[in-house]
Amino acid sequence: MSPGSSAQISLLLADWGHGDEGARDALIPMIYKELRRIARRRLWRERPDHTLQSAALVNEAYLRLVRQEPQEWQNRAHFFGVAAQMMRHILVDHARNRLAAKRGAGAPRLSLDPDIGVPQKPEVDLVELDDALNRLTSLDTQQGRVIELRFFGGLSIEETATVMGISPATVKREWATARAWLQRELKKDASK
Repeated sequence: MSPGSSAQISLLLADWGHGDEGARDALIPMIYKELRRIARRRLWRERPDHTLQSAALVNEAYLRLVRQEPQEWQNRAHFFGVAAQMMRHILVDHARNRLAAKRGAGAPRLSLDPDIGVPQKPEVDLVELDDALNRLTSLDTQQGRVIELRFFGGLSIEETATVMGISPATVKREWATARAWLQRELKKDASK
């Protein structure tokens, strides 16, 4: 995305946050492609017959965003961070509903590391990941938020740093620590 369009998106987000529905409508075509990219990235790790498609995930996330009280969007990265959080909740809700419908059958599987797309990597149950992420967030809010923005939102180190107001070096450190903690927790959960 070009710096000009990023600045334009930030301006439209600010206007939307102040109640300008015209800005929101102008924003849709500009952000839709990026939201779809994030959704596709999340869903490609799901099982092949997954019933939730990227367009549906984007549409549901967007609907939840517009139904909220108007927010003071800081910038493009802040918006996509919130959208990532919405997508996380939608995917987890979908997985929980699927588990409930199947009376405990296997949940959708996701690879924990978004930078590795090798199918041989160990996979993680999305519901277990969400539970572990909630435990991590109760211990260290910052690490939980880093995982959420990077893993579920697909944000870069720099974008995550911008959203959180911390340095990229801190994001890298928290990312590495939180991933290691989550992997350990998920191994403990799997051995139960």
